[in-house]
Parts: sequence; structure tokens; C-alpha cells
Amino acid sequence: MDVQLPSVVLEEVTDPAQLAEAQTRRQRLERNWAWFEAHAAEIYTQHRGKCICISGRELFVAGTAEEVLALASAAHPEDDGRFTRYIPRERRLPIPAQDRTLVSDAS
Repeated sequence: MDVQLPSVVLEEVTDPAQLAEAQTRRQRLERNWAWFEAHAAEIYTQHRGKCICISGRELFVAGTAEEVLALASAAHPEDDGRFTRYIPRERRLPIPAQDRTLVSDAS
């Protein structure tokens, strides 16, 4: 069976208007991320098993990504720095890096 892999094209953007637009979008994302980090403990405690979206430094919660994006987009249509995340039902503990064992395939 012949598998077709998608091609990847990288382009360097040099247009000052596009670069300024990307910088503005990045700043919105960073503001939303900072708000999320400041409220993460509360969000993770109260919204397990839900999809969240941070837009306009405001929390939106719904059962699916489509629903939460619709809520956030309706409230803040200008915010192109929004992001979504699923909060798992169960809390997972991180695995410390020092406890990981790497196995070499070389025999």
C-alpha cells in the first residue's frame, strides 16, 4: 500500500503589514494566556470534563470545542488571540523526568 504524505511548504513572511498583524495577534494571545495562568487552578478545579476558551481575558465553558468557540466568538469577535483547551475529567500527575528510563534499540 502506497501512503501519500502531505507536503509541507514553509514561506518567509517579510511584508510589514502582515508582520504587524501577526504581532498584534500574538499580543492578544499572550494577554489571554496570562489571564488563563492567573486563573488556572480555579478553572481546572471547577470545569473538569469541559472545553474552555479564553477570549478577551474572559473564560467560556461548554461541552464541545465548537460550542465554546461559538460563545467566545460571539462575545469577542475581534479577538483573534483566543485559545481553547479541554480540561480532563481526571487529574493526572506529571511524571518526573528523572524517573524515566530510556531504552536503547541498539543491540
